[in-house]
Amino acid sequence: MTAFTSYVESILQELADHPERRVLTTSEGRHITAADFHDSVHRTAAELADRGIRRGHTVSMLSGNRPEALSARYAANLLGARIVLLYEGQAPETQARVVESAETALLLVGPESAKPAAELLSHLDGAAPDVLLLGPGGSGLDAEDLTAAAAARPSGRTVESAARPDDDWCIRYTGGTTGVPKGIQMAHAPYAKAVAYPFESAGDPPRLLACTSLAHLAGQMSDMTLAAGGSVVLQDTFDTGAVLAAVARERITHMWLLPPLLYHLLDHPDLATTDLSSLTRITYGGCPASPSRLQQGLDVLGPVLYGWYGQSEALLLTEMGPAEHGRTGQGGQITVGRPVPGVDIEVRDEHGHPLPPDTSGEVYVRSEGMMTGYWKKPELTAQVIRDGWVRTGDIGYLDDAGYLYLMDRVKDMVIVVGGHVYPGELEDLLHTHPDIAHCAVFGVRTADEVEEVHCAVVPAPGRTVDPGRITDFVVAHKGAMYAPSGVHQVDVIPLTSVGKPDKKRLKAELVEGKGEGEGKGKGMG
Repeated sequence: MTAFTSYVESILQELADHPERRVLTTSEGRHITAADFHDSVHRTAAELADRGIRRGHTVSMLSGNRPEALSARYAANLLGARIVLLYEGQAPETQARVVESAETALLLVGPESAKPAAELLSHLDGAAPDVLLLGPGGSGLDAEDLTAAAAARPSGRTVESAARPDDDWCIRYTGGTTGVPKGIQMAHAPYAKAVAYPFESAGDPPRLLACTSLAHLAGQMSDMTLAAGGSVVLQDTFDTGAVLAAVARERITHMWLLPPLLYHLLDHPDLATTDLSSLTRITYGGCPASPSRLQQGLDVLGPVLYGWYGQSEALLLTEMGPAEHGRTGQGGQITVGRPVPGVDIEVRDEHGHPLPPDTSGEVYVRSEGMMTGYWKKPELTAQVIRDGWVRTGDIGYLDDAGYLYLMDRVKDMVIVVGGHVYPGELEDLLHTHPDIAHCAVFGVRTADEVEEVHCAVVPAPGRTVDPGRITDFVVAHKGAMYAPSGVHQVDVIPLTSVGKPDKKRLKAELVEGKGEGEGKGKGMG
């Protein structure tokens, strides 16, 4: 039987093979070699082991984009511990419930996150886990510095991996704006395959700009980059001007962006004068993307856009390359691509029966990257995993060539008098209007239990939004059923902690907090 190699071992081997190569660049411009990073992971693992961390323990982490966040994650996984990555921007009460739910033995905190970590700890109902800092500082949090303790250990010693194929490498918590989010258990074996997935570069090792949180997909992209012999440039936050400058300065080849962040790049005044010739791949995903904005991206940036569709419960499912962006289906939707190797997709009706091509239904998937289940929620696991297939909760259809088209989330579909309105379709249309730069569409239930369509819109530069004209535009293109009951002008579309449009917040602030039926909202500030 072939010995199992975890994703961490693959990365460490690549680091050991090329010790002099620069593999990490911090936001302050500090460079870290493969040899130094390799040594840091093993020293940190040895320090964690001496502090009692073992296979099967949970290590939670709240940190910004710093090298120590990567080395500590790799160290914990090397010991066979599972990782829970806490999301910056989440309410401390929610973070506390996650820490408790995951049975956290150790909480690792970046010094920049010390204050929110202290708030988190104040909301725990039971005993607090051990807490260590990932660097000096951390004002307001009484904890030792793990990195200093690890650096004081002898160099050159290695720690053997204790991780087994079926062990959880992480529990990824999703949803749960109130109460306890659900935890998705992901095992080492499928993640090792996911990290080995080839993503294209022009013959040279990839150079990734991690400008979104390492707690999200930028973390997986960093793992893939390091395993492929590439290097990662870290940025603390997404700042559009700083991102453009970093691409030019660092000769970045790869980026991961959610669609709203891609739009920010396309709208920035420095775009036209920035040298982006090094870029070979911008991967986007995580929420629906506007076909018109994607075409703008291809026109401006060239053939560098790659769309990914996936879920936390099943990892990467489909991929769409630059040439496939012109492929459209019913109603003009662009495809999200075809299944990647190891993935099967079916579209089924409400009874779970497969549907023929070009017929809409719920998307079911079967993949090597499927979750083990929901942490301590067997009933929910049984509802979502049916005979080895994951119910995605997405509505879509397959064409004859096997391309998948998504219409919306089952839970986001607005059931109006006369039929179903898919917010994604309406958002695609609104993004083609010259007065609109960004938008978000959501449903609101009235006192009569009837759902209505509302949209929040950000005006394009130098334009104003007339709700009546927007409504007429929608009716002319989609029919009266899609006509919004409220068109709300806002300054920005707020994003959730994972970078998706925060429609719950929009609904609460624009409609529920101001009275329903108001046709136009003011700016959100």
